[in-house]
Amino acid sequence: MAPREAVYAATKAFVLSFAHSLRYELKESGIVVTALQTGPTDTNFFHQAGMDNTEVGSKGKSESQPRDVARQGLDVLFAGEDHVYAASAKTKFEGMLANVTPGVLEAAMHEKMANLLKNVVDSRL
Repeated sequence: MAPREAVYAATKAFVLSFAHSLRYELKESGIVVTALQTGPTDTNFFHQAGMDNTEVGSKGKSESQPRDVARQGLDVLFAGEDHVYAASAKTKFEGMLANVTPGVLEAAMHEKMANLLKNVVDSRL
């Protein structure tokens, strides 16, 4: 769940579900489908989104370099695994937590983060 980012959350859920479904449907074909679940990655995305002055846009992304994310994705793909949380330890930990955190708690935490980002955006307008 991602309050205030419903389309974003739904898109991520769709991609993961789609990858798992394709993986199953293609299991007899020799084609491997792996979902690469990235966290904040040190790309130009945050600058383009006007998020340079947010915690994730200024320092959170630095924990995951694009080359490391891509390498981990390829390693897991070639190992035949179904998905990977890449690349930082924080992203991996948050991915594990998401699998055991009650939906209501996860939604409340995400809403708090979304409100912080909204305040940043509003202050720029």
